[in-house]
Amino acid sequence: MTILITGGAGYIGSHTCVELLNNGETIIVVDNFSNSKPEALNRVQQITGKTFRIYDADLLDKKQLREIFLENEDIDAVIHFAGLKAVGESVAVPLSYYRNNINGTLVLCEVMQEFTVKNLVFSSSATVYGATDQVPITENSPLGSTNPYGRTKVMIEQILGDIAFADPDWSIASLRYFNPVGAHESGLIGEDPHGIPNNLMPFISQVAVGKREELHIFGREYNTRDGTGVRDYIHVVDLAKGHLKALEKVTAMKGMDAYNLGTGKGLSVLEMVMAFENAANKTIPFRFTEPRPGDVAVCYADPSKAGSQLGWQAERGPEAMCKDTWRWQRNNPSGYDRKTLTVYKEKTPRHEPVEFFNS
Repeated sequence: MTILITGGAGYIGSHTCVELLNNGETIIVVDNFSNSKPEALNRVQQITGKTFRIYDADLLDKKQLREIFLENEDIDAVIHFAGLKAVGESVAVPLSYYRNNINGTLVLCEVMQEFTVKNLVFSSSATVYGATDQVPITENSPLGSTNPYGRTKVMIEQILGDIAFADPDWSIASLRYFNPVGAHESGLIGEDPHGIPNNLMPFISQVAVGKREELHIFGREYNTRDGTGVRDYIHVVDLAKGHLKALEKVTAMKGMDAYNLGTGKGLSVLEMVMAFENAANKTIPFRFTEPRPGDVAVCYADPSKAGSQLGWQAERGPEAMCKDTWRWQRNNPSGYDRKTLTVYKEKTPRHEPVEFFNS
């Protein structure tokens, strides 16, 4: 198949590119690099030994997107990662999130419909469930996000459902991720957040590499086994493989459905800190701070639907999550800045940078 990937240079997108290429698929990446770096795609090529087309383009530019579809008439399906994704930022600048995430998806779907490309895998999020204290969370749990970022995901899912209902030729899978962590085992690609990390694992790894002084843990009096929040952490490679299973599903079915991608097991913040310390042989200094408004004590998935209908399940545990994160951060202390790359995995093939196509 030929798969168009929006936001393919991002954290989850780049890992999915690797899995698709290793599976023999042809990929085309569209990214405006507002929250990612082209170097991630050079690294994807190094890992796989394969080249692919990359377009520096914005989904809000319909003319530009149409030209991409005109130049690539063999597109079979789309995986849609592109979008702004920081919860805190979305609260501060909600208009940017609604404009970018929702309008970008509308433009994408309009162009897909024009070119009769009606197979779509959408990158959704567990934030669609809001601040629920009912666990494990199933796909039938009530939707009700507590922030603009999550609400854009809810709205987009509703829009996609309406599209699939109006036109039975559409086939859509919405993947609701829980807490992605980890990195590719090569140490070449991983999570490279801009500024202060919003998520636990990159913050821990930046403390370990000396980029930050200490970890701040929000809350210590939750009704959990050690007083810290419990979340469902899933290795990004397992998550990427879930997209391949979802592609198989959308090419064999019609209509729309949603799937939780998580391990089905909750780990506390302190448990993840200890797992990282063991994996990296590092001590992570931390201090407790006030809990964040809206945070729940426990949140983890029921992934059984993905297991039964997609044939997918998470395989990597916290040890692999932490070891792979540390390998990535140790080798790339400043992320995708080439000047700071310390160690490449031995025998990793080296190739010239991928070719860019500016539409």
